[in-house]
Amino acid sequence: MSKSKFINIDTLSLQNILDEDSELIPLMTPEDEEEIKKENVPEILPILPLRNTVLFPGVVIPITAGRDQSIKLIKEANKGNKTIGVVSQKNEATENPGIDDIYTVGTVARILKMLKMPDGNTMVVLQGKKRFEIENLIQEKPYLKAKVKELVEDIPKNKEKEFVAIMDSVKDISLRIIKENPNIPTEASFAIKNIQSDSFLVNFVSSNLNLDTAAKQDLLNINSLKKRALATLKKMNKELQRLELSNDIQSKVREDMDQQQREYYLHQQMKTIQEELGGVSHDEEIEEMRTLAKSKKWNKEVAQLFEKEIGRLQRMNPQVAEYSIQRNYLDLILELPWDEYSKDKFDLKRAQKILDRDHYGLEKVKERIIEHLAVLKLKGDMKSPIICLYGPPGVGKTSLGKSVAESLGRKYVRISLGGLRDEAEIRGHRKTYIGALPGRIIQSIKKAETSNPVFVLDEIDKIGSSHGGDPSSAMLEVLDPEQNTDFYDNYLEIGYDLSKVMFIATANTLSSIPWALRDRMEIIHVSGYTIEEKVEIAKRHLLPKLLKEHGLTSDHIKLGKAQFEKIVTGYTRESGVRGLEKKLAKVVRYAAKSIAMEEEYNIKISTNDVEVILGPSHLERDKYENNEIAGVVTGLAWTSVGGDILFIESILSKGKGSLSITGNLGKVMKESATIALEYIKANLDNFGIKYETIINNNIHIHVPEGATPKDGPSAGITMLTSLVSSFTQRKIKAKLAMTGEITLRGKVLPVGGIKEKILAAKRANIKEIILCEENKKDIDDISPKYLKGLTFHYVNEMKEVIDIALLKQKVKNAKKLG
Repeated sequence: MSKSKFINIDTLSLQNILDEDSELIPLMTPEDEEEIKKENVPEILPILPLRNTVLFPGVVIPITAGRDQSIKLIKEANKGNKTIGVVSQKNEATENPGIDDIYTVGTVARILKMLKMPDGNTMVVLQGKKRFEIENLIQEKPYLKAKVKELVEDIPKNKEKEFVAIMDSVKDISLRIIKENPNIPTEASFAIKNIQSDSFLVNFVSSNLNLDTAAKQDLLNINSLKKRALATLKKMNKELQRLELSNDIQSKVREDMDQQQREYYLHQQMKTIQEELGGVSHDEEIEEMRTLAKSKKWNKEVAQLFEKEIGRLQRMNPQVAEYSIQRNYLDLILELPWDEYSKDKFDLKRAQKILDRDHYGLEKVKERIIEHLAVLKLKGDMKSPIICLYGPPGVGKTSLGKSVAESLGRKYVRISLGGLRDEAEIRGHRKTYIGALPGRIIQSIKKAETSNPVFVLDEIDKIGSSHGGDPSSAMLEVLDPEQNTDFYDNYLEIGYDLSKVMFIATANTLSSIPWALRDRMEIIHVSGYTIEEKVEIAKRHLLPKLLKEHGLTSDHIKLGKAQFEKIVTGYTRESGVRGLEKKLAKVVRYAAKSIAMEEEYNIKISTNDVEVILGPSHLERDKYENNEIAGVVTGLAWTSVGGDILFIESILSKGKGSLSITGNLGKVMKESATIALEYIKANLDNFGIKYETIINNNIHIHVPEGATPKDGPSAGITMLTSLVSSFTQRKIKAKLAMTGEITLRGKVLPVGGIKEKILAAKRANIKEIILCEENKKDIDDISPKYLKGLTFHYVNEMKEVIDIALLKQKVKNAKKLG
């Protein structure tokens, strides 16, 4: 025992006594227990109060005595019979306890060893013998003495089965507690297994349970060993559950820590490897991003957002999936050109030259761009216009954007909206989604590297809608000058200023563009090219471009104006020049093949050569037909590929006045024929027509090219003129065409597509055209060179149309109508 480590009673517990430094665990054998039973308890005992612990019979404990009364008591007892009474204090803070400050039940103890410590305290080893109860106090000074009586232990006889089971459980749970508690050495399990005395086992375990003094005193007070064993077992079960729960928590925490330590270790290794290979570490990347952020011109709001998000990135483990998402988001913020603008070039003459160089015609569009530049030059700052160019395919709407960008000195970006069906394509996806991206508007701005590019929104009339939303509705914010100063992209999650962007939208038709979207744009109609314009475009742009693409020069092939015109009129029928480019490409390929195969060919291509290369002409120019037949009138029509002339034919046959209409006509056109006939019936005298002529003849109206659908109100005056000519058999004025809507009152109303119709009339060698008075403004917008050789008659009433269109002279072989 001399080498045993002594523990202060304030921290006394099983794990403290049975630690790795202990060389001896004092155990009591059944023989020792029998000897103790034979010993008599003295009638009067000196009482030693203990703090924080309870001494049980048979158990050996070391204590430190510091109070003068206790030291004196121990010294005197050690010189005498070494027997004292040990009791526990109710309150450990009481310095000089009296009879009321101590428990009445205690344990007779024998002093086994006493040591004087260097600090003046006395260390003593005690062994419990028997329990006693204080009857009365007989001395208080210099230490307590009391009259006591022995408490007889109630031990079960003949090994009761229940008591045996309880003791087995006490031993089993003791071993489990030792196993679960890492602070108790494994040698303690051998001690438990070697205890043969049931009473000592109960007292030993009770003494070393992790309980407060009051709980241990309650165990000591129990006279029945069976009941004390059962109470101890309950306390042990609670202790075991606490230990198991604590160990379970510790295990989970340890696993998490182990995983984090492993990831940290691997990350440090990767960092070292990257540095060895010349790569950039995680911290260096973040520092680079912070350095780059200092050079950005963004506002306070964007700066705060960046700091918040880069702080989040810094706290992330680079190995987690969210790290790359956060990194991509910060890269986007850094790459966007916040408040970075290219400087506009205000040389208006240079801008005009660039526009004229790249595009022939399109005067209105060019004029609008020059106007915008002029205002910018004077004011210095203004919201960019949002222009919508609409017209037939191939007239140069999309390519115009590049020329505008060059003339302004701005970057050029273009997105095609054709077939777009998902709103997220415009506004982007929220970055929480896998594979999320910003919308195409923000992506294009990033690509442009400035916040004021020329932005072409191609095919805006072909945006669709689906379960993914309506992209055209998302475009409302983009194209509204009052809203696009703070355009919100779902991925970016912060407003971006688009007000300095010059948006140029293109469309083939306005009918499919939602009204609200159309209202936000400045509509400019880009009409089809005339033959003369197409010839110039082919000569100036298409042929030089094709020669370059095919590796030839102007010395290898030459085309004259007549040949260009032959290709335009004989092989293409379109408003634009895409078909013309394909035909010219075939002519250029013919020359390239001849050169490559070393064959002779005519460098100067003749009209006959054109027919050899392209084959026989399958398209003929619209031709005017003579006026020798009554009821055949030339009308003017608008088509998606430009203007055209059409013939309205009417004929009378014996019958009962029924009206038949053929030629694949639409509802509106059929209604125009009905209105024309009813107006004639109501005004027979004005036209010199007899009532009998109408009721005795069936009327048939036909519009040739029956396979081609036709509709619209613009053939109204043409149908009425045709019917009057058939009823009167009067000749139509030669080389005359007309277009206009009619009413039942005989009024002539304006129609659209005037420029295309005029060009078609000129191609057909028409000399005179009848139009509504209100269409005069459309004629004023057309260049005078296209109007040369044409005479216009402006009318308001049908009577005026008849007076101009019909001659007094009747046709040859005029019918006699009854």
